[in-house]
Amino acid sequence: MASSVRNARVAPAGADEVHDNGAVTLLASGHVESLRWHHGQWWWCDPDSASIYTWQEQYGEAPVKPSRTRLPDRAAALAFCHSGRVLLAQAKWLCFADRATPPAQGLGRRPPQPGVAVDPAEPRTGISDGAADRDGHFVFGTRNVTPEARQIGSYYQYSTAHGLRRLALPAAAMAHSIAVSPDGGTLYFSDAATRRIMQCDYDSAAAKVANVRLFAEVEQAQPRGAVIDADGCLWSAHFGAGKVARYAADGRLLRSIELPAKYPTQPAFGGPQFEHLLVGAMPQPGAAGGLYRLDAGGARGLPGALFKDR
Repeated sequence: MASSVRNARVAPAGADEVHDNGAVTLLASGHVESLRWHHGQWWWCDPDSASIYTWQEQYGEAPVKPSRTRLPDRAAALAFCHSGRVLLAQAKWLCFADRATPPAQGLGRRPPQPGVAVDPAEPRTGISDGAADRDGHFVFGTRNVTPEARQIGSYYQYSTAHGLRRLALPAAAMAHSIAVSPDGGTLYFSDAATRRIMQCDYDSAAAKVANVRLFAEVEQAQPRGAVIDADGCLWSAHFGAGKVARYAADGRLLRSIELPAKYPTQPAFGGPQFEHLLVGAMPQPGAAGGLYRLDAGGARGLPGALFKDR
């Protein structure tokens, strides 16, 4: 299943540019969204088939196929819970699903149980991206699911203690790039349609935001999924440009890796020391999708935050 696709090339990025990124390797085909690493496995959503996939890379051994779990509705994002359950962001609902009993992989047989409805009176919106913050709350955004590009999506925080709380951030057509700094005090987000990644001060306990400001402009691409590494740098999937970019905490572009897939969706770190960098991509007519491994250039990720469901 794994195959070397091509050598990655670095786009001009100023004085801090990295000149050698190594190879990009295709690991699995398909539509990969909300890529996450958890307990030795990669997890992702496939909205096209309303499925969750799990996969464990066998280094030096024969590759195995990803394990698939069908869902009653398409999922746009997922997070892992302290209890062992999985939080699924499905269209207009946040739901909870049990994990399969080992040695089975993926989700259990019981259908996901509804947790809370999201903007139920507005049929034109659906959940588009989300991640757990450093304190165990789930931060997510919605998008306009109609062909029009009106900015009617919102950003929310969900917790067991306070339920659903709307964050006072600008309305969005496509809410994406949700990530939190290592200290938990800065929230990153984007309306992908504007080609801008934004940041703000973030008080997770109070669900308060302040000092909303520009983080980075993205040329000729939509900034989709994002992840923060151990150095506090943000990695962004540039949807439509076939790139994954690394930005310093001050917004400087440090590195830009070209991919054979034009529509990357979500970068993520995993592995025993979070030393492996993977990115998912969406297939489009004439453009490949799938799961790709990149050379992280020595960068490492952070352990994934867990949602406090109990």
